[in-house]
Amino acid sequence: MASPQDDHHRRAQGAQQRFALPADARQIILVRHGSSTGATAHVIALGDLTISNPPLTADGERQAKAVAQALAGEAIAAIMVTPLQRTQQTAAPLARATGIAPRCIDDLREVHLGDWEHSFYDHAAAGHPLVSRMFVEESWDVIPNAERGDAFSARVRRGLTMACDAIDAGETAVVFSHAATIAEICRQTTGSRAFAFMATENASISRLIVSRDGGWKLRSFNEVGHLPSD
Repeated sequence: MASPQDDHHRRAQGAQQRFALPADARQIILVRHGSSTGATAHVIALGDLTISNPPLTADGERQAKAVAQALAGEAIAAIMVTPLQRTQQTAAPLARATGIAPRCIDDLREVHLGDWEHSFYDHAAAGHPLVSRMFVEESWDVIPNAERGDAFSARVRRGLTMACDAIDAGETAVVFSHAATIAEICRQTTGSRAFAFMATENASISRLIVSRDGGWKLRSFNEVGHLPSD
């Protein structure tokens, strides 16, 4: 005959279950684009801005396939990309596998780096003091004519709201975006320091749960177990 202690133990064990998306919530799976080329002649015009638009490398293409394989078992209702080709190329294998045509959300593009938009990595490689200052102050504003932090924050929130509005309660959308954009979403979700989540790796996966009342909760960050090791 089971003792009261045994009954309590069974009830306690049964109370802990694996995560299931609540019927009244939405899930946004954030995927950083795969590895892309550095300095590039590829650009795209978006309004008054000329934006650097590099393609994926061969490694990036392999990473994109790994993302599609990792998400193959997910019940995906929508796929979102940005105007930049590296997100579109990363999303392509998943779009083919699911038959879902990606939707472009301009507001989820990468932060604009102003005068350094096409030369940031050159400045970083040369050890420009403004790069160090940018990370110390955790602010894009130190880069000449870069997108202001408050404007970037508002744009990203607007873009994620659009992604959430594109799916119904209980559904999942996959958003292919960029390092700074994903970091900003995570910052807004957790109330962290500005650059606390800037460690997103190429083709990494992070998961956001949007509750019925519109609140954001970070379920996971920078999943990379699906990526090839070489």
